Amino acid sequence: MAVEPDSAGVRFPPPLVYLGALLLGLAAERFVTLRSFGIDWRLLVATGALPFVAGAAMMLAAAGLFRRLGTNVPPSQPTTLIATTGPYRWTRNPMYLGMALIYAGLAIGFDGPIAFALLPFVLIAIQTQVIAREERYLEAKFGDDYRRYKAEVRRWL
Repeated sequence: MAVEPDSAGVRFPPPLVYLGALLLGLAAERFVTLRSFGIDWRLLVATGALPFVAGAAMMLAAAGLFRRLGTNVPPSQPTTLIATTGPYRWTRNPMYLGMALIYAGLAIGFDGPIAFALLPFVLIAIQTQVIAREERYLEAKFGDDYRRYKAEVRRWL
């Protein structure tokens, strides 16, 4: 992934971090004893569908807002403005939160307790390797405007 000089400097697509960990967790379950939540598959699918749908809606709303505002979605490209409306009124990272909900929904729906257990590690990686870089970049680029927004809106929820 090409990284623009005027960007947060994120060198890998964050969705691949979520996807890679999910696939790793689901594959690992073939080799260990703990392979199931021990719940009927219909309940798992129904339970997993809730966070999946919520996450997809949040992620699509945030990406759509970026497109309407004319700023870039990938963190490897320049940010032209700070989004403060839509889902950005409640969380500074609705796309990453949406991806986490999608991940949780898929891990539950596919009866993947190991994949589900990997989610906190994914969030730590996203926090330290992506969000921290984005926050430093936005603070340097937008200064007090971003600091005010950061003081008013929580990082996750």
